[in-house]
Amino acid sequence: MKKIATTKAPAAIGPYSQGMILGNLVFSSGQIPVVPETGTIAGPTIVEQAEQSCKNVGEVLKAGGSSYEKVVKTTCFLADMADFPVFNGIYEKYFVSSPARSCVAVKELPKGVLCEIEAIAYLEEE
Repeated sequence: MKKIATTKAPAAIGPYSQGMILGNLVFSSGQIPVVPETGTIAGPTIVEQAEQSCKNVGEVLKAGGSSYEKVVKTTCFLADMADFPVFNGIYEKYFVSSPARSCVAVKELPKGVLCEIEAIAYLEEE
């Protein structure tokens, strides 16, 4: 196993890594909408937060040698299922491979954010 670490995505806020590589698979930890450069939440709306969460996942995938096009599975967490249609509109711009997905509403997310996304992708072919 190999840990993924990049300054282009938020640092882990607990005892975990931003992602892991095992064989030809890349596993991203859940990415919330923290702007890596400032450590602040991207904005108050699901639009701003979904965009940043997607970007953060992309940076972890890139650091691990993969990309959005190689994602095979995502798990998405929403603080409010009423945000589902707007979230989907943002999500589909990034996850163009139409990966398998689970999307659930949860009671609460870290830092009070509105969404979190994790992904599993395969490594780019060399």
